Amino acid sequence: MSIRVLERPKVHVPCEDDYRVAARVETGLIIAGFAGMLFLLPRLDWGDGSVRYVQLTALLTQGTVPDGKYSMVGPLLSAPLWLIGNLFGSPAWWTLRYNSLLLMGGMAFVWFALRDQLPRPLLRRFILLLVFASMFAHHQLGYNGELFTAMLVLTGTVALVVGRALPGWLTVVIGVASTPAALPAMALMTVRWVWDVRRLRWLLAVCAAVGLVMVEAWLRRGSPFTTGYEAEDRGNRTIMPYSGLPGFSYPIFFGLLSLVFSFGKGLLFFAPGLFLPVRQRLSHLPAGRQLYDLWLAFVLGLLLLYAMYWSWSGSSFWGPRYLLFAAVPAAFALAVRCYRPGGSAVADLVTVLALGLSIWAGLNGAVFGDVDVPQVCWPDGAGQYEAPLCFYTPEFSALWYPFVAGAKPLTTGQWIYLAYGLAVGAYLLIGPLLRLAGHLRTGAVTAAARIGAVQW
Repeated sequence: MSIRVLERPKVHVPCEDDYRVAARVETGLIIAGFAGMLFLLPRLDWGDGSVRYVQLTALLTQGTVPDGKYSMVGPLLSAPLWLIGNLFGSPAWWTLRYNSLLLMGGMAFVWFALRDQLPRPLLRRFILLLVFASMFAHHQLGYNGELFTAMLVLTGTVALVVGRALPGWLTVVIGVASTPAALPAMALMTVRWVWDVRRLRWLLAVCAAVGLVMVEAWLRRGSPFTTGYEAEDRGNRTIMPYSGLPGFSYPIFFGLLSLVFSFGKGLLFFAPGLFLPVRQRLSHLPAGRQLYDLWLAFVLGLLLLYAMYWSWSGSSFWGPRYLLFAAVPAAFALAVRCYRPGGSAVADLVTVLALGLSIWAGLNGAVFGDVDVPQVCWPDGAGQYEAPLCFYTPEFSALWYPFVAGAKPLTTGQWIYLAYGLAVGAYLLIGPLLRLAGHLRTGAVTAAARIGAVQW
């Protein structure tokens, strides 16, 4: 029996013109996508953002200092938009685009700060994935505070890694102060940074964030220890066994299982890139590896804390509301796997599946949004079955409900953005799909040749 040794298939090496064309295409897709987000997509219902907007309006028009439970750090920075809008008679229109503009500004900073630290094709792919193929696509449509915190932590950590430690930590402190529940996540991330740089003094950043939270509470509510959540921080009693309890009373075991694996709120479905191994592929990119480690530490802190919160799900909000920052390392991991593909068909298949799911999560969040909560999740009219139906049942997950009930009527702008999103998805998938097809073809040819070379 003899076996012939096959020659390796020739690999196309991209030339400089290939990179230039890709750069122009990706830059055009990013700019067009931002324009679509600002002008084509309708804004979300205000939700909790309405409270922030009312408080900001009262502060700017009457000088009334709000004493509500939601932080005013983020909304205060949107005051220029409110004032501009007020001049034109539409403060709500301008204010509702605050998160979109934050996202645009954050991505611009990430690009200019990291363009000489990371390969530019990798960086462009990361921005494309984060903005248009992640949970950020949905969050930027509203006025809630999660995107503000996520953007400031993202840009702050980038500043740290490129050597701007003091402004970087100041940015992180402001972002975390807007979401005090993120303090444990910041503490864990700070410990990771201290381990990397061997400088204990940066632990003072956590103290600064705690101090800023306490100062805001003192100014607004009369005591640095009054959070505003004391009286009403609990949900209704429903069919779920641990419902109706206050504060951080949810069993962490069930909270972790739900935040990772539940169909309506699980990170496995809304940020699949988070679970892909990429550390080995970052061995020659020290800045990328350091950023990735910091981001994972922050996500781990959020996950451990919110797994114990009675409203770990974020209620009727689309996806895992409080874990938006998980989209950052998830998008980066996918970008790395596209930039440095694996050496096997299995690795490429995993990348394609995770990438496809992430693209759909972004497109679904931007165009289709959440399910009809009163009709689907509250069939009894009281929310008794909201959790088992919309949090755990795949048919009622926001990701899959459009296929079950049929898509709701879309505006012209949404149709245009949908076509754009499909084009972006095809562009992001074409490379991994071709590599997967190449692996499968090579494997099939090799297997056939070995069988044919066997002399019976």
